[in-house]
Amino acid sequence: MPLSADEIVALSKRYTLYDWSAQSKVAPMAIDRAEGVYFYGVDGTRYLDFNSQLMGVNIGHGDKRVIDAIAKQGATLPYITPFAAYETRAVLGQKLATLWPGDMEKSFFTLGGAEANENAIRLAKAYTGREKIMVRYRAYHGATYLTANLTGDPRRWANENPPVPGIVRVFDPYRGSDRPQDTAEQALDRLEDQIMLEGPDTIAAFILETVTGTNGILIPPDGYLQGVRELCTRHGIVLIADEVMCGFGRTGEWFAVNHWDVVPDLMSTAKGLTSSYLPLGALAISPAIAQHFEDHVFYGGLTYNSHPMSCAAALAAIQVMQDDDLVGNAKRLDPVMRRHHEELADRHPSVGLHRNIGLFGVLELVEDRETMKPLSPYNVNNDTMVAINRAMLDRGVFTMIRWNGIMTNPPLCITEEQLQEGFEAIDAALEIADRAIGA
Repeated sequence: MPLSADEIVALSKRYTLYDWSAQSKVAPMAIDRAEGVYFYGVDGTRYLDFNSQLMGVNIGHGDKRVIDAIAKQGATLPYITPFAAYETRAVLGQKLATLWPGDMEKSFFTLGGAEANENAIRLAKAYTGREKIMVRYRAYHGATYLTANLTGDPRRWANENPPVPGIVRVFDPYRGSDRPQDTAEQALDRLEDQIMLEGPDTIAAFILETVTGTNGILIPPDGYLQGVRELCTRHGIVLIADEVMCGFGRTGEWFAVNHWDVVPDLMSTAKGLTSSYLPLGALAISPAIAQHFEDHVFYGGLTYNSHPMSCAAALAAIQVMQDDDLVGNAKRLDPVMRRHHEELADRHPSVGLHRNIGLFGVLELVEDRETMKPLSPYNVNNDTMVAINRAMLDRGVFTMIRWNGIMTNPPLCITEEQLQEGFEAIDAALEIADRAIGA
């Protein structure tokens, strides 16, 4: 007899450890199945997935084309050493070479985004012979020891014991809800100063999320990425674009760097690569760096590098994206999401800022629009934001609520009608925020 929802939760909490949480505070949802843009609780409650889980289920849930491809691969070659060559690995590598920006061609496969970023740093250091890595404060790059330290947000604080040496932090153009965003020129001037003061010949790489994800869907001002590319080229610094969240169609382009015609030296991807059906990351490598390792040993490896079933999932997920024109759908719905954001801002004084690029969006809530003070402080989900989250779940909509932000990142297969459904739930929940600020 199937377990009840209460039994599933109790056993999960007793025998498994949940991440980023004090275990006594964990209250997981007991989930039974998922299909399209919806998932279903064991009790039958349907939820609209307005965050693609962790911004990764880009093609939607339960697509049989991907599931069948995984099963077919599992029936013939479920695993083989990463030192072997096999058809699915070969074809996926070839397919990705047609999608990567510019002249990038070679890929290194990992199990996820953190491992892709970790190996990007290893490659950059080996290629340049330098030790320092520049990172930004409003960044998330993973949860391994190295990538947690590369992360700029408060999740790194508990992991800096001791801090990884050689990490140099720089500021973002975005300064917070209550401060004006820097122009590209201002941000680049500060960055150039920091590079010169740090010593450009000591810096191996600058890693940044092209469009920052969990720290607020931060879209760079036009000219910023081009300026970063120029500075890195001028000083021989490897530019690493982290596209783990913003890649594979999320922004209305295959990769977010394409919006600004910038080609990085290394580019990390995961999540949307398989639509999160199976773990897989892929690091795109520039020809110059790839050529270096023709004659130099790459001292890195993973037991599950190019796992056959994960590679099969990636090939199928990419094919679904192409067959269903999901990148085009994200681009078409970009102005539709922006219109919904604007309408909510018109109706609710608690909405201070909003932004989106493709189906990558956020609403920032504030106490008042004069000061633009965040409704919930940095690194805090206060009672109001918790209540908003609860109200949305009660209306059958799941998303990520982080600090003063409400994320709007649905699967790329969403329709205009389903998008409307999600924003209607947010509209109702924002009444809680308006009352909290006395509006």
